[in-house]
Amino acid sequence: MTTQALERLIWTLIYGGLLVVCLGIFVLREHVPIGAALVTVGAIAAGVGAVLIWVRSRMHEPPASSTSTKRPTP
Repeated sequence: MTTQALERLIWTLIYGGLLVVCLGIFVLREHVPIGAALVTVGAIAAGVGAVLIWVRSRMHEPPASSTSTKRPTP
């Protein structure tokens, strides 16, 4: 998985999870089991996103592209 794809997944999980948590809090007033499930799922998604930030920090950067057409100057 490329770092760009991982970063997109991370922020989607974090922001999506927090949005679902907020939705769950509002739903709790009318239907407790569904609201609690939404809060739980959203919190897990945001937590996974936070863990993936740590995983991303441990990944090595790929080397610079060596297919450059420029020649080094002596």
